[in-house]
Amino acid sequence: MTVVVKIGGARAVDPEGALSDVASLVADGEDSAEQSSAGRSGGVEPPEDVVLVHGGSTAVDETLEDLGKEPTYVETPGGVVGRFTDEETMDVFKMVMPGKLNTDLVESLHNEGVDAVGLSGTDGKLLEGKRKSAVRVTEDGKKKIKRGDHSGKIESVNADLLETTLSGGYTPVVSVPMLGKEKSGGYTAVNADADRAAAAIAGALEADLVVLTDVSGIYEDPDDESTKIDSASTPEEFEAVKTAAEGFMTKKVMAAEEALEGGAASVTVATANADDPISSALAGEGTTLEPGALADEHDAETEADE
Repeated sequence: MTVVVKIGGARAVDPEGALSDVASLVADGEDSAEQSSAGRSGGVEPPEDVVLVHGGSTAVDETLEDLGKEPTYVETPGGVVGRFTDEETMDVFKMVMPGKLNTDLVESLHNEGVDAVGLSGTDGKLLEGKRKSAVRVTEDGKKKIKRGDHSGKIESVNADLLETTLSGGYTPVVSVPMLGKEKSGGYTAVNADADRAAAAIAGALEADLVVLTDVSGIYEDPDDESTKIDSASTPEEFEAVKTAAEGFMTKKVMAAEEALEGGAASVTVATANADDPISSALAGEGTTLEPGALADEHDAETEADE
């Protein structure tokens, strides 16, 4: 199987354990393929392939501030808070994400013995979609149009590029930006949410998606870890997950839904700050969302007719 791992960019997320785990999983996958072994102890079959996707919004904000520019965040009419990426911010974004952060992760994986290859969403049209140059926002209780944005929604993934890289024995390390199609027919590198990038990739590869963050899963009470939701495999259970998600977790649940809709085998939200965090997530730690959590379209149409 293939697992897509998203490492968050928040300062509270320590990637060291995840990178070490990637190395172990890649090695175990190679051994499993060569020896047709039954998998690691506990009955969890190691993935044969790993794709790593990373964020980095904190590093982008810190670099902007070092340059004397205040990061800009906006709220959509739907209540979702996101970054507004003007041209100057986009330049910093390209410098920090595929430049420093991606290179640092590739370097670290090589030091773990992994043949890693850094890719941005613009490479080989890995991540592609329409550019959004204007966004609807809510300011002071009023709905407005804010222009000059450099963002987009991923509409296609070059799965062949990833599969070719993986078949060559390399581990892709993927970063946005994505390639944004302009109305004129040209392309511009634009920002995209890293969770949703990972979701799109997991869907395209029909892979398991592990989203590593600074909490151990999705909690019914966001302030109480003991209320962690272990799994959701029905539409009713998934509704409870969406109701429980607040703040930054809202976007992760949105991304999880997109991943499952796109064909991902499963999505697990778990902590990065644990021993072997990816292996633990695949073994059932965190909050796991199964494809059955999505409402069946036929059922939804039937309910609408009644």
